[in-house]
Amino acid sequence: MVIKSVNLETVCGITSALPQNALPEVAFAGKSNVGKSSLINALMNRKSYARTSAQPGKTQTINFYNINEELYFVDLPGYGYANVAQSVKEQWGKMIERYLHRSKQLKTVFLLIDIRHAPGENDIRMYDWIKANGFVPVIIATKADKIKRSQIDKCLKVIRETLEVEKGTVMIPFSAETKQGREEVYELLEKILAKNEESEE
Repeated sequence: MVIKSVNLETVCGITSALPQNALPEVAFAGKSNVGKSSLINALMNRKSYARTSAQPGKTQTINFYNINEELYFVDLPGYGYANVAQSVKEQWGKMIERYLHRSKQLKTVFLLIDIRHAPGENDIRMYDWIKANGFVPVIIATKADKIKRSQIDKCLKVIRETLEVEKGTVMIPFSAETKQGREEVYELLEKILAKNEESEE
């Protein structure tokens, strides 16, 4: 997949109406410091288009990036950051749930988990939430460059067992630094686009 054009088209806050997009959407969910903006930038081949923040928990909106006029990358608010008030966390949760529940074009949810750590309570809750809304998330195990290659399979096994993922769930070790895993994500996106074209014919 070659990314030719990127446009931050819609930014939805807590009270905003969700856009009625005609193009397929893929959403990215993950903890505040899991490297979500870095992953989106790596996929878009842009250095800092998706805003990376020195303060985790800053993304308080759902951001819709139009990619090649073919699909949308949907950046969901990061969850689970300790320094954010409980009331704000609840509002973010409602925003994410409203999007997962109501988007007619959402095809796939990518759930980002830091490969170095077992998924926490928030990760497990988000995984179950995504499944409850009818999706089997693709697990992106971020920061793969921070561990030895020989440890990758062991770390993926910990994620798989902690989340109790369904058999056959796609898990991709990813590094925004080395671009490991980027081609695998591109392949998935191409399949989504191809399937979408078939259903429109």
